[in-house]
Order: sequence, then C-alpha cells, then structure tokens
Amino acid sequence: MLTKDELIRLKDATAKRLRSIDVLSYNLEKADSRLSSYVRSCINNPNDHNLYELLSIARFFRFLDTYDFIMSEVRKFIVFYESLKFSGTKGKTRYKLTPIQVFQFANILGFYHTGTKKRVIREALLFVPRKFSKTTSVASLAIYDLLFGDANAQTYVAANSYNQAKVCFDEIRNILKALDPKLRRFTINREIIYNRIKGKTSFARCLASNPDKLDGLNASTVILDEYSQADSAALKNVLTSSMGARLNPLTIVITTASDKQECPFIDMLKNYKAILRDELVNDAVFAHIFEPDAGDEESDPHTWHKVQPHMGITVYEDFYVSEYQKALISADDALEFRTKLLNLFVQNTAKIWLSASDIEALTKDINIDKLANRLPCMVAVDLSVCDDFSAVTYMLYSAASRSFHSHTDYYFPADALPNHPNRELYEKWAKDGHLKLCKGNVIDYKQIVADILARNKAVKILGIGYDPYRSAEFVNMLSASGAKKILTPVKQTYGTFTSPVESFELAVKRGLMSFSPNPITYYCFGNAVLDEDRNENKKPIKKTHNLKIDGAITNLMTFYLYNNITQ
Repeated sequence: MLTKDELIRLKDATAKRLRSIDVLSYNLEKADSRLSSYVRSCINNPNDHNLYELLSIARFFRFLDTYDFIMSEVRKFIVFYESLKFSGTKGKTRYKLTPIQVFQFANILGFYHTGTKKRVIREALLFVPRKFSKTTSVASLAIYDLLFGDANAQTYVAANSYNQAKVCFDEIRNILKALDPKLRRFTINREIIYNRIKGKTSFARCLASNPDKLDGLNASTVILDEYSQADSAALKNVLTSSMGARLNPLTIVITTASDKQECPFIDMLKNYKAILRDELVNDAVFAHIFEPDAGDEESDPHTWHKVQPHMGITVYEDFYVSEYQKALISADDALEFRTKLLNLFVQNTAKIWLSASDIEALTKDINIDKLANRLPCMVAVDLSVCDDFSAVTYMLYSAASRSFHSHTDYYFPADALPNHPNRELYEKWAKDGHLKLCKGNVIDYKQIVADILARNKAVKILGIGYDPYRSAEFVNMLSASGAKKILTPVKQTYGTFTSPVESFELAVKRGLMSFSPNPITYYCFGNAVLDEDRNENKKPIKKTHNLKIDGAITNLMTFYLYNNITQ
C-alpha cells in the first residue's frame, strides 16, 4: 500500500512523463477525433484527473508502441454504437459516445497482437461512480458479440442479484427490439436471446444463479455488473474458465464502490492498480479507475468532477450538491455519498460521541440573563423553515475560570405541531418551557433576531455564526439591525468542524464546559455520532435520517467562532 506522499509523487512523475509524449505523431484522429481530445485533456490538465486515470493514458501509449492498433475496428464499433437506440429520459434515443467512452472502447477493442487477429485485452474494468451510465453503455458489447462475434458466441450478463443482472440484460433486449421490431432475426425471452440470422447460433443470457448448476458453458463475452457487491468469485470463475476455446474472449467488470471490505473485488482492484503502476505485468487487462486522489477533499466540487467524468452529461453538479448536503447530517447518507458518488470503499466509520447523559451530567442552572458581569459570548444558529425546530446557542466564556457555559434556545412553529411525528414529545418540551413556539406554520426569524438582540444586553455578543447554505433571509434581518460586522458564515463541512470538535472535547474532558438545563440539548447530543472522512477530518452527524442534532451542531459552531476570532 503506497503512502499519501508516494501517491502524490507518482502522479507528478506520471504527469511529467505524459507531457513528454508527442501525441500528434500517433495520428489518433484517424480512429476518432474524440480519442485524441480525451488523451490531450488528461495530459494538459492532470489536476482534473486522478492518478489511475493518468496511468491508463500512459499505458495506452505504451500499447500503441507495442501492439497493432487497428483503427478500422475502433471506427466500426463507434458507427455501430451510435446506430443503437438506448433507453433514456426522452425514450429510445441514439447517443454519441463521449470522448472518455471512445477511449474505453478503443482500448478494449482496438489492440491486437502483432500480425494476428487476436485481441490484447481479455479483461476490462470500468470502476466509475453511479450515474456514469456504465450499465447501459456496456450492453452494446453484448450486442456487438451477438451480431459480429463468433457464429456460436455466448454472452452472459451476471450480477450479485437477479434484479441487478436484469438491468443490463433488459437494456440489451430493448435495444434489439428497436433494431428488429418484428423479431424476424431474434427470439427474445425473459432471460435469453437467440440470434436467428442464418449461420448464427449465438445467444445472450441473463445469469444470477448458483455457479454449481452451470456447466457446459462456452462463454465469449461476460459482463459482470456491480461486482463490488459479490460475496464470492465463484460465478465469475465459472464463466471465465469456460472461455478457453475463444480467440477473443472478453470479461468486463462494471462496478461502483461499496461498504464491503471483504469481497473478491477488493483484491481485483488492488491487483489492477498494481498493474497500472507497473508493479504487476498483465497486458491482457484494461482498467479505468475513477476515485479521488490522496488528499482530495470530499466537499470540493473539483473532486466531484475528477471522480465523475460524465458530470454535466449524465449527472449534474446540483445533484452532487444535494447529496453532499444530506451526507453532512446523516451517517447513512454519508456512507452512500462516499461509496456511490465518490467511488470509495469505506464503511460506516461513525462512532458514539457524547451521550445524552454525558451532557446532562455537565448541567449548571445558570440564568445567563441575570449574570453579574456581561460575559463575552459567541452565538450560532441552525435554522429550519417549517419541518422542525431551529436552534440558537449562546456560548459564554469566563476568563477568570477559563471555562465555557452553553445555553441553547429552540424554536418551533406552533401550527406545525398537531401533525408532527414527534408531537407528544415537542408538546411536553413546549409545556415545560424548553421549546419556544412561534406563531404560524413557519419559523419566525424575526422572533429569533429579536431574542438575539435582546440577549446582547445581558451578554457581550462577539460573533454570530450561521450556515451560509440556508440563512440568507435571517442574515439580511440581522444585518439590517446593525449586526453585520459580527456575522460569520460557518460552512458545514468536515474540515470546518475538525478543530471545534477537538476544542469542545478538550473543554468537556477538563471540566471546563457546562450547559443550561434543557432536555432538547441532551437529546441532540445523544443523537449524534462522530464521523471521520478519508482525510481524518471530523464532524458529528445523525445516526439516522429522522433524528435531530441541531443543538450539538450550534455548540460546535460557537467553538469555531472562538477558534477563529479576529478581534
């Protein structure tokens, strides 16, 4: 396993090596101008591409110097692909291959051993995030083999589950129905397609069965979908071991990462990365791997674009923004974002942080509006609109005792209470004076602003932190009231919260932290688990979607303000 620094150095060396290549001398435009466009983009903008993508470019040029690159075969497949009608949001549609797809298919189908009809690539891996459209596009290879492969070609589409295998297989069925509406050339059943063209006995079959029941196979093309979910390599091994009689067998694995740490794909990925790094030798393999580079921040849109090569084509940045915002507050969503959209093999690393009883044990019944001295204070707000409560934390600091005291107010719209899932609990909190009810069916920001301004008479507010993602109206109100100079946006990213988490934990451990009595605060901390990203940044997030941790977040936001105070 290479260290972070070693990976960074390898990428720098690879980028330097690629810049020395005379791309023009290879006349790649003769195959397709998009092929040249893609490799030039990678070479000219290495920071926009991950290490293993650059290594695949370097490997491509080594292959060009070593093997026959039959451009006519590449052109033939491109014409074929672009004549097919795929499923899409607008119905059956023909699609132009993207430059990155041209590169993938050119590698898989274009290289031949010198002077022979034997293709170099026998195994291919497309390791890309969700929404790349890998499953539907790879269906074209099955059809290509069915029509132009061996007369007795056998294509198998397999996956860890029958339903997953059917996704790709149904795309094959639908494409063939569009090619042959009257089904004169094909017999199409639920799980098998027969080629009835004269002289052909080829077929394509959908599989997700016990490998022990499969015998007598003679596979020519095997497509394995979402292989990262497979618990065993048995089905893959049965299929690939049946390919011995084929001149140009092809096994293509298409998958996104998962949270499985013990699965056959993990070893495959490690080996394929080693092949790309020239630590293992196997020219029969093509691997296109998309993941963040060492040190890339998961909150950075540049990382998202690097990982998702079809950004703006089959998926859009606002989708990533939306999914990342969800990932910031829920352990389940964080895992989904990292595995499926960042293409990282990670498990749910969230761990129990501070329990409700831990916080309750630090309670001190202090009336912060009747203190003898006007203590310095940081304020942080976490706002909702109508669906749940908003939290405002006032964090006081005593220079004499070098200690902090936290008081949090919670607000909820009164008219939303009768139909809320937590009605009974919220009603009890309101009755006991722990939850402030706003008139109407939405949170009254004017009430919150008025409360903050009123409290400034009892404490000395040095700063007010807010989530810039959803606080525009609130910020405008406070700015108009004269508080503009002390307003500070606090991004809800892992990098932002790392230092506050550490400072807050230190204050708790040293007995320098206390809380005003409020069961909602205990509830919020009890619902939080501490999560850590791949760069060791920390942030508390929800255990599950439906829980609330607002009070825990606002407490930490005040520590961010103290850690970054400039006055």
